[in-house]
Amino acid sequence: MKRRIFAAWVIIAAGAACMVLGALRGEVRIILMKAVNICLECIGIG
Repeated sequence: MKRRIFAAWVIIAAGAACMVLGALRGEVRIILMKAVNICLECIGIG
């Protein structure tokens, strides 16, 4: 059971590290722009 909990924390830490790395590289703005474009296309404005 402890090994499973440890593995879960390792995966969570790796995911958090990837998110921080992406934010430091400036990818947040790119993802937000893509999301806005998709939403505008869905409602027929873009």
